[in-house]
Amino acid sequence: MQFLSDNAASVHPQVWQALQRADTADTPYDTDTLSRRLDEAFSALFGRDVAALWVATGTAANCLALSTMVPPHGAVLCHREAHIETDEGGAPGFYLHGAKLVLAEGEGAKLSPEAVSATLGAIRGDVHQVQVHALSLTQATEYGLSYRPQDLAALTSLARERGLKLHMDGARFANAVAFLGCSPAEACGDIDALSFGCVKNGAMSAEAIVFFDPVLADVARFRRKRAGHLQSKGRFLAAQVLAMLESDVWLANARAANAAAAEIARAAGERLLHPVEANEVFLRCTAKERDALRMQGFGFYDWGPDAARFVAAWDTRADDARALARAIGSL
Repeated sequence: MQFLSDNAASVHPQVWQALQRADTADTPYDTDTLSRRLDEAFSALFGRDVAALWVATGTAANCLALSTMVPPHGAVLCHREAHIETDEGGAPGFYLHGAKLVLAEGEGAKLSPEAVSATLGAIRGDVHQVQVHALSLTQATEYGLSYRPQDLAALTSLARERGLKLHMDGARFANAVAFLGCSPAEACGDIDALSFGCVKNGAMSAEAIVFFDPVLADVARFRRKRAGHLQSKGRFLAAQVLAMLESDVWLANARAANAAAAEIARAAGERLLHPVEANEVFLRCTAKERDALRMQGFGFYDWGPDAARFVAAWDTRADDARALARAIGSL
């Protein structure tokens, strides 16, 4: 019974079917019929004209997007526990040619206007200190918290006042939209680029970068090629992304994952370390208790000496979620 990561989930049947349909001759790189449909599909989703590029990984999506916003002598402001800081192996510095990450604090890996202002205020405006050029938010955060539209409005207003570009790491964007019950546009706010997660949500090997600023998209096309991410058979990546968007598979999958996480959370009670606002559950759990859960067949990650993380996926079986809930409740 697998709760290690939504990265370990299976591929959605509609994605497999779309890959099979794409297995026919077409023009190479991103000139094929499917790749050329991405802009229109995402424009319809967000209710405004956007440009969308496929890439193979979330790391590439985040870093290529940021590389269009930040010069090598600049910096990105993000949370101390943002994925670009803790889990991307220095890729931001590589893709941004040495640009720095400036770190801020916030409960549940969420940034607040106050934290952003305080961090920016500590940076002098002279050439001896690295200047921030972009703000990166994560929706939902690394601890499964979702920014409300009003949260995003306050942060984006502050960023615009400071002349900053805005990037959103949306590896679990679908889960945030499902939790918030709002439109995709409201769940991202006034940003410049979104890394739209697909792999955690049922795709096989494709993510998307959605650019709300077409100038940045033009830059990203060149950077994607230079970074080795312009795949010659790009139609297979486009097919996966389109399959996720069609019939709202992306949202149905996220709702299923969130529902499984909520089932687990209801049994956790005071063990919960963070509110469950997506598909991740973080619990206080001793080493002995974790051993007991693993002996019953549950897979999950330790999260420090006295905590555990459980991640539900689109294909988590209801019986497995209920079994884990019972096991946690009986600890």
